[in-house]
Amino acid sequence: MKQGTISFRSRLNSFGFAARGILKFFQQEPNAWIHLVATIAVFTSSVYFGISGFELLALIIVTGFVWVAEMFNTVIERVMDFISPAYHTQVAFIKDLAAGAVLVSAIIAAITGLIVFIPKFF
Repeated sequence: MKQGTISFRSRLNSFGFAARGILKFFQQEPNAWIHLVATIAVFTSSVYFGISGFELLALIIVTGFVWVAEMFNTVIERVMDFISPAYHTQVAFIKDLAAGAVLVSAIIAAITGLIVFIPKFF
């Protein structure tokens, strides 16, 4: 792709492409909706329990980490399916590893959520 001059219009187009990607992510990935429900539950609970600014920051970081991990996992899966439509053990390993990264990020987020919310019940 040819690099042109940086303009307001080209930056605006970049945001449009990113927004389109996020929209397609929600249209084509059922896990996006699961993450959205979990995100809404976490931040609704944050308001209800009146968590501190530091706790909110921690939840924002780990929640964002899960979202980014899921989106990269989707990208990796799509690229690997494009490169190798037939089953291949190495492709399966790559896809499993990417899915594992999402699981690790979700576990870290869950632990953070427990650390923030468990004390609110006592």
